[in-house]
Amino acid sequence: MSVTFAAPAIVVLGRSALDTARRLRASLPKATLHGLTARVGDDVDVPFTELGAHLQSLYAQGTPIVALCAAGIVIRCVAPMLSNKGTEPPVLAVAEDGSAVVPLLGGLSGVNVLARQIARTLGIAPAITTSGELRFGTCVLNPPEGYVLADLAQSKHFVSDLLAGESVRIEGDAPWLRDADLPRASTAARTIRITPRIGDGDRETLVIHPRSLLVALTRADGVGAQQVRDMLSAQGLSALALAVLVAPLSLMGHAAIRTMAHELGVPLRFAAFDPAQVDDWLTTMLGSDVDIRHDERGMALALAGAPLDPTQIGRARGTLSVIGLGPGNAGLRVPEASAALAAATDILGYATYVAMAGPFRDDQTVHPTDNREELMRARHAFELACEGKHVVVVSSGDPGVFAMASAVLEALDLSDDPAWKAVDLRIVPGISAAMATAACAGAPLGHDFCMLSLSDNLKPWDIICERLRHAAQADLVMAFYNPISRARPWQLGEALDIVRQWRAPQTRVVLGRDIGRPGATLVNTTLGELRPEQVDMRTMVIIGSSTTRGIDGGPNGEWIYTPRWYGEAPGR
Repeated sequence: MSVTFAAPAIVVLGRSALDTARRLRASLPKATLHGLTARVGDDVDVPFTELGAHLQSLYAQGTPIVALCAAGIVIRCVAPMLSNKGTEPPVLAVAEDGSAVVPLLGGLSGVNVLARQIARTLGIAPAITTSGELRFGTCVLNPPEGYVLADLAQSKHFVSDLLAGESVRIEGDAPWLRDADLPRASTAARTIRITPRIGDGDRETLVIHPRSLLVALTRADGVGAQQVRDMLSAQGLSALALAVLVAPLSLMGHAAIRTMAHELGVPLRFAAFDPAQVDDWLTTMLGSDVDIRHDERGMALALAGAPLDPTQIGRARGTLSVIGLGPGNAGLRVPEASAALAAATDILGYATYVAMAGPFRDDQTVHPTDNREELMRARHAFELACEGKHVVVVSSGDPGVFAMASAVLEALDLSDDPAWKAVDLRIVPGISAAMATAACAGAPLGHDFCMLSLSDNLKPWDIICERLRHAAQADLVMAFYNPISRARPWQLGEALDIVRQWRAPQTRVVLGRDIGRPGATLVNTTLGELRPEQVDMRTMVIIGSSTTRGIDGGPNGEWIYTPRWYGEAPGR
C-alpha cells in the first residue's frame, strides 16, 4: 500500500542515536533530523532545547514524529495534545540502536505503514498492535494515497462489526484490498463502496472516494471554492474526490486561484492549454474515455476512471525562497529556513554557504557558484523556479543584509519575463553576523546603530568615507562588514582614522570572528588600541558610541552594552 506522508521529523536525544537516525533520514523522503542541543549539539537539521515543547509543536503542525527514545517519554510529552483521533499525525518510538519500532499514534494517518517502512530499513519486524491490521492485514479505515474516507465518524463502527464476525462485499476497484484477509461474501450486508459519488449515509456502507476528479479553470474571475463545490454537488459528486485544480499558465500569478485551491485542500497545477480548447487538452492528458462536463462559469470537470496523480498533470507554481543561514551554527538558524531547505529541489549559493546549508538528499540538486556571481545566480534561480521547482538561494547571516535578497529582487526588477513575477518568492530572515556578535558581547547595539560594508567592490570608496563621517558625527554605533582583505589591506586603517576624528580613544570596540562557527573568537578592545592587523575578512567589527559601556561579567570577563538612554542615565 502506498501512503504519502508529510516530511517526518526524526527526533534524537543523544549522540548514540545519530547513526540510526541518519539511516532513517536517508530512507524517508524529505525527513529532517531534530536533536536536543545540550546532548547532540548542532550536528542536526533542527536543534531544540526542550523535548516536550518541541514534540507538541511538531504534533500541532501535523508533522509525523519518529522519536529515537523510550515510548513512555514520547507518550508523556504528547499526551496533552491528544484530542481528535482522525487528525493526529503518525507518532512512533524507535530504539536508539534500531532494534525496535513501535507505532504509538496515528492509526488513521498511516502510522503502521510508516512503521513497516522504517522496519524494512532497519531489518526488523514492527511492533504493530492494531487489531484490524493484525486480523485483516490492512487498515480498512486508512486507504492509500489517491483515496479518502467519505466520513470517518460514520465509519468508525465498520471495522468493529467485521471483527465481530460480519462479512463484507466490495463495490468498485480497491486494488489495495485484493490481498487483504477480509471476511468476504457476495450477499453481505456490509459494503465497501469505491466511488466519487456522494454517499447516502448508510450505516452499513463504508464509502471511499477515489481522487479521480479534475477541475480545469478557464478564467480567474467569478469563481471560487464554493462554486467548485456547488458544481460537484450538482453532479452528485463529492468534493473529497477532487484530486487537482488546473489553470492556464497565464493565470499563475492570480492569488484568488491559489486561495481557491487552499480552501479546497487540493494541489494547484498549471498547464499550457488554450481555455477555448480545454476539452482537447483534457482528452490528451487523461485519455479519450475521460468524462468531461462544463458549467456556465467556465469550469471544466473531468471524471477519470482511476485516481489521478497531480504531479503528472501540468506543473506546480515554482517557489523561490531566499534564506539566511545565520552565522553558521544550526542552532541559530530559524526553523522556516530549515523547512525551506527540507522542501527544496534545488539549492543555489556561494559554495561556502551551500556547504554550510547541507547535508542534502540524493533527490536535491546543488548549484554552488563563486561569491561574485550574485546576479547570475539570482537569474538562474528564477529560471529553475519557472520550471515549477522549489528553489532555495542561501546566504549567511540575514539574506537582506549585504546578501542575496537584494540581488534576487534586482534580477526580478530588471526582468521583463512575466513568468518570473508569477514565482512564489519568499524572503526568510536570518540572524546577521552583527546580531550574533552583539549577543555574544552583550548588547552593544542597544541604541541607534548602523551597518556599513567597507568593501568598495559595489560602491566607490569616497561614498564609504562620506557615510563613515556622517555615522561617526551622529554618534551611531557602527557595525563593519567586509572590513579588510588581502586585496584592500589599507581600507580599515583609513576608516578608523575617519572615525577617530569624532570618537574618543576609550570608545569600546568588539571584534567577533567566526561567531557561531568552530573556532569562534570574541575580543573586547578600544578604538585607541584597535589595529587593522587584528581583523580579517571573517571578523565583525562593532565600534561603540559615546555611551557604550563595559561591566564585569561576560565571556571575556566583561559585558559590553549601549544603554537605551542617551546622555545621563535616569537615576544615575
